[in-house]
Amino acid sequence: MRNLYVEYKDNEILPPLVAEISWSKNVTIMEKCKDPLEREFYIKMTKKYGWTKDVLINNIENRTYEKYLLNQTNFDETLPDKYINQAKLAVKDEYIFDFMELSEQHLERELEESLVNNMRAFLEEMGGNFAFMGSQYHLNVGGDDFYIDLLLYHRSLKSLIAIELKIGEFKPEFVGQLQFYLTALDKQVKMKHENPSIGIIICKSKNRTVVEYALSDSDKPIGVSTYQIRDTLPEQMRNLLPSPEEIKKRLEGLE
Repeated sequence: MRNLYVEYKDNEILPPLVAEISWSKNVTIMEKCKDPLEREFYIKMTKKYGWTKDVLINNIENRTYEKYLLNQTNFDETLPDKYINQAKLAVKDEYIFDFMELSEQHLERELEESLVNNMRAFLEEMGGNFAFMGSQYHLNVGGDDFYIDLLLYHRSLKSLIAIELKIGEFKPEFVGQLQFYLTALDKQVKMKHENPSIGIIICKSKNRTVVEYALSDSDKPIGVSTYQIRDTLPEQMRNLLPSPEEIKKRLEGLE
């Protein structure tokens, strides 16, 4: 309790938030997070989504804060306000597939097969609340056959999640392809009570400016992420974080 007082006494924002979650979760956040903005994020997320202590720890260890701030989506323009933040939490800026044994020169088919063979670990890395619907999911449009690499379902969002895997650098044309798949899912697969389908492009690398431009004119909710076979990113992610002022503005939207 003394440590909590010493750590938070000069912060105007955190003390009122402390009362919103349990003592054990406050201690977890205080001990594992040293940045005030990071602490604010996890307190607000714990309150808003009812995270248990184990879920909170898992999110901290998976760097949900950094990945939430860095992720590239067009959800602000394509989703209803009440779903935006939850959707952003469902899409990381980078996924770590360190449970797979692949060489650096792997093929897209090998990547997909390895994810399917390690489905439990894959869904855990995706962040929870996902269910597996199928791989090479078949769609027939006007007599032509199309196949989505991976199709998941997000229970909280009540949305189908179409995932396209790319072993190279992001290209703008990937967005057009995924938009087509999302339209087909919404017209043929989505049930009436479900929300619009969401797409995630997971590629080996991306130019953030190119991604920003490619998503700007898309009318379908899409996120673009990268993947690593090994966890080598922490410092790079820190260097890419927005300014404290920009982070504060984003945290204000989590109330």
